[in-house]
Amino acid sequence: MPRFAANLGMLFADRPLLERIGAAKAAGFAAVELQFPYAEPASAMRAALERHGLPMLGLNTAMGREGESGLAALPGREQDFADAFRQAFDYAVAINGSAIHCMAGLVPPEQRPAAERVFIENLKRAAGQAASKNITLLIEPINARDRPNYFLTRPEHAASIIDQVGHANVKLQFDFYHTQISGGDLLKRFEQHLPWIGHVQVAAVPSRAEPDEGEINYPAVLEAVDRLGYRGYVAAEYKPRGRTEDGLGWMRAASRPA
Repeated sequence: MPRFAANLGMLFADRPLLERIGAAKAAGFAAVELQFPYAEPASAMRAALERHGLPMLGLNTAMGREGESGLAALPGREQDFADAFRQAFDYAVAINGSAIHCMAGLVPPEQRPAAERVFIENLKRAAGQAASKNITLLIEPINARDRPNYFLTRPEHAASIIDQVGHANVKLQFDFYHTQISGGDLLKRFEQHLPWIGHVQVAAVPSRAEPDEGEINYPAVLEAVDRLGYRGYVAAEYKPRGRTEDGLGWMRAASRPA
C-alpha cells in the first residue's frame, strides 16, 4: 500500500501555511512536502512538523527572476543557482528535510547544449554538499504545455542527466501528471525508470485536480507502483476542486486492503 504525502503548496490552501501540517495529519497523510517554505522561519516550521509527527520530504530551489522557473540549467547563472541551493540546503537541514528539488529553468532551444553542461555541473557540486547531510536531490520533468521552454520535459532525459552526474543521491521526481502530458505510456515508463526514481507525484489529467477523474486510471497506477516495488512516498500535488478534505476519497480507496 503506498504511503501518501500532502503537497502543502496546493492542498489545504484555505489555512495559514503552518496550520496545513496539522490538517494533513488529521486527513491521514503520512508526510508533507512544500515547494517554497521560505516565508516561514525554519524554527517555526520544524516545531510544527515535530508537533504533528510528520516528516518534510522536500522543498524547491528558488525560481529566480520572474519567468525563469529555476536556475540550475541557466548558462551564466551558476552563482545565482549556488546561492539558491544554499538557501534550500540550509532550510532543509534546519527542518530535517530529506530532499531538494533543483528547478532547472526555462531555456530557449539554441542554448540547450550549453544548458545541459551547466545543469550537470551544478548538480555535481550540489550533490556533494547534499550528501553530507543525507539529502537527496530531485530533478523533475515538467510538461511543455504547462511550462513552455522548461529545460527538462521527459523522464528519459532526466535519467540521462542523472547518469552523467554520477552521484547516488540525485534522483528523478516522477510526476504522473507531467509524464502523461509528455508522451503517456505511464506504467511502462514508470517501470523502465524505477531505478532512477526517488519521488512520485500524482494529479488528474488534464484538470490537475484530484486523481479520480480524467485520462489516468489511478487505481491501476497506484497498484502498479506498489507491485513494482516502489517504497517511497506518493505525493498529492494537485489543485483541489473544493475543500481538500472533501476530495480525499481516492486516497481512502487506495489505502484499503484489497
